[in-house]
Amino acid sequence: MIIRPRVRGFVCVTTHLTGCARNVEAQIAHADANPVANPPRSVLVLGSSTSYGLGSRIALSFGGGAASFGVFFDRPPRPRKPGTAGWYNTAAFESAAAERGLQSACYNGDAFSNEAKETVVAALRDFPPVDCVVNSLAAPRRTDPDTGQTFTSVLKPIGAPYRSKTLNTDRAEVTDVELPPATPEEVDATVAVMGGDDWRRWMNALREGGVLAPDCRTFAYSYIGPELTWPIYRDGAIGQAKADLHRTARDLDAALSRTGGGAHIAVMKAVVTQASAAIPVVPLYMSILFRIMKEKGDHEGPMEQAARLYGQKVYGAEGVVTDPHGFIRLDDLEMKPGTQAAVLRAWESISTETLRAETDFDGYRTAFLRLFGFEVPGVDYGADVDPMVEIPSLVGG
Repeated sequence: MIIRPRVRGFVCVTTHLTGCARNVEAQIAHADANPVANPPRSVLVLGSSTSYGLGSRIALSFGGGAASFGVFFDRPPRPRKPGTAGWYNTAAFESAAAERGLQSACYNGDAFSNEAKETVVAALRDFPPVDCVVNSLAAPRRTDPDTGQTFTSVLKPIGAPYRSKTLNTDRAEVTDVELPPATPEEVDATVAVMGGDDWRRWMNALREGGVLAPDCRTFAYSYIGPELTWPIYRDGAIGQAKADLHRTARDLDAALSRTGGGAHIAVMKAVVTQASAAIPVVPLYMSILFRIMKEKGDHEGPMEQAARLYGQKVYGAEGVVTDPHGFIRLDDLEMKPGTQAAVLRAWESISTETLRAETDFDGYRTAFLRLFGFEVPGVDYGADVDPMVEIPSLVGG
């Protein structure tokens, strides 16, 4: 079949397997060129099929030679119906790992479930003890494995309505948005989905299952961003979930540090992901930011961020490099005062008429479509392709 992009709002409902495979190849090439000098022996990545999770797995496996296990939740392909981008990304990763002789396996299923933890722990008994756990899960809802209650997260402020500019990416229009405040119940649900509870459950399951190395380090990703995004992000319902994640990191760090390990929050740069595309205000902010950072020559995507995180700020010569609050800062380039001042100047005057002059909207759109395997250089999108791709080394699921 010939596959074309079909975009609905902030989701592309089609994917291109060849484009996804080329994306993975390019990320592997970046990892090859930016090796991790003192890598972990065995890494588990939760949320491993896209964005930071995929970049982390590639950086540590291909850049460091670590054995790796990936956990993801993606739709497999059916005849005449492509699977999700994460499915094709993982298939390409597993095939390339096998060619390199890297120990690798993966599980496709709900990472929040007890079944996933039991299955993955059993499979990890064939791996070296896990000395690195990356928590990169991003989901709009979560079912508590003990109570069966399902929680849905919200993208809302707290306390008062929020009004700001936003970007209609379908129409390339700058519009106004007003979001009502989250109810206490919605805030609690967002914390249940995006907070630290499941991270803690995974670490307990790995420890109790006997597959965790004494010196294991575990990492979760967060975002702080500039003040103009704080009402919807840092100070909103998502911010409460991130605060819970940060508290979980402190608790885990206290326990792991007794045996030479640790738990860390890495504060990352704004990048195009399926999750970030859904957050009001953020696509417009990123479109402005990308233009400025590209002009300065310090723009990074998830793969570049992951390679710098693990190669320079975790497993480099200085060990784990943190700020005074204990965060590993990968947003250091984004948050340069000159960069943020330039963003604010553009933000104040931005309109539909000046969108392409004042932002990198076209670059944002290209990055968005590449998440799904489209607009990747060197791919013949007029070619007939078979969407039925299997994943080697798939465990259960």
